[in-house]
Amino acid sequence: MAKTTPEHVVVVGAGFVGLSTAWYLQEAGVKVTVVDRGGVASGSSWGNAGWLTPALTLPIAEPSIFSNGLKMMLDPTSPLYIPLRADAKLLRFLLGFTWHSMPKRWEAAMRIFSEIGVQGLDAFDEIAQDTHAGPGVAEHTKSADPFLTGFTSLKDRDALLHEFEMIEKTGGNVEYELLSGEQLRGIEPTLSESVAAGVAIKNQRYINPPKFMASLGESVVARGGDIIGAFNVTDVRDNKNSVTVIGSEGRAITADHVVLATGAWMTDMAQKFGVNVVVQAGRGYSFTVEPEHMPTHPIYFPAQRVACTPLGDRFRIAGTMEFRDVNHKLEPKRIEAIVAAATPVYKGINWEQRKEEWVGGRPCTADGLPLIGQTGSENVSVAGGHGMWGVALGPLSGKILAAQITGQSVSTLARHFNPLRKGF
Repeated sequence: MAKTTPEHVVVVGAGFVGLSTAWYLQEAGVKVTVVDRGGVASGSSWGNAGWLTPALTLPIAEPSIFSNGLKMMLDPTSPLYIPLRADAKLLRFLLGFTWHSMPKRWEAAMRIFSEIGVQGLDAFDEIAQDTHAGPGVAEHTKSADPFLTGFTSLKDRDALLHEFEMIEKTGGNVEYELLSGEQLRGIEPTLSESVAAGVAIKNQRYINPPKFMASLGESVVARGGDIIGAFNVTDVRDNKNSVTVIGSEGRAITADHVVLATGAWMTDMAQKFGVNVVVQAGRGYSFTVEPEHMPTHPIYFPAQRVACTPLGDRFRIAGTMEFRDVNHKLEPKRIEAIVAAATPVYKGINWEQRKEEWVGGRPCTADGLPLIGQTGSENVSVAGGHGMWGVALGPLSGKILAAQITGQSVSTLARHFNPLRKGF
């Protein structure tokens, strides 16, 4: 007997993944209610770098951690940091992360990311063409033309070129051009003389995350959806023929189906429905500055793990990966580490005049692949675990999950994202 398409779906989480899922469910004629403990983009969807970069959407776990990553993980000033403490969940995640960093496992993951390719950009285009969204969503999506990467040595640049070779080897394609430091400064005069080389990557994009998300939220509402903020979900109950989302202060919503798009908080809520893959917070930090000469292109410094994005009137600097409890307070030392890494490669920036200091818990899985699909309950689905790539893969994830829920043809990519898969 074929499963009936639900009439009403509650989406828990108003970030990129949750709102994208709501949008695609609406495309299929489903009524949606989105609830969130904060509001639209109150988590990782607000302060990220906003990149739509298939060339850089790669597995987080990779072989280089065996050469310098293990030492780096224990250094509070490094781009990758893990505080030493007793935490069974974190230990399980780290064991899996190490396992998936082995060369053969990394190459297998690279093949999957190459398969994803530009499909994520196609999903962005579909949302941008929505007439209900007005000009907002499209206006806040820009071509990088080109996307830049910078290096203080040719050796550092070779590491990125090796990743591009692996993308080609595993079926993907990256168009790029090598640049000297002088050529790079010709494009972005704010860069210092310490930048010795660069790579200009074609066919990449970026967005202004807060403005894009506000427009996407407005689109969901304009299409008849409800977005309810300050709704802290405490439980989800499967009633067999329906599902009830229980909120704080006794609030409850009953619908035909629920989607858990709760980011780094997913593990506790989804485990009761058979989802045993650990989703660990990989906390990222960002802030904004106002340079003397505002850069016009997004630029990444892979060796320093510093991501920089022009947001019109300000310049966002983001970085670090901190495996820590998602609810932990912002650590000023992590902001200072980003400043220390970025200062040598820029000039004309007053780093003391920082604004919008932010931390967000990016939801990471050990194998680097998201969890998208039905759980052990036919009334409960999940969408999360995207790590650093919730922006780039959010609309594609929403499209896949909405197709599954409504019985439409599903992308073959979905086979990689089974939330009930075995593993760490």
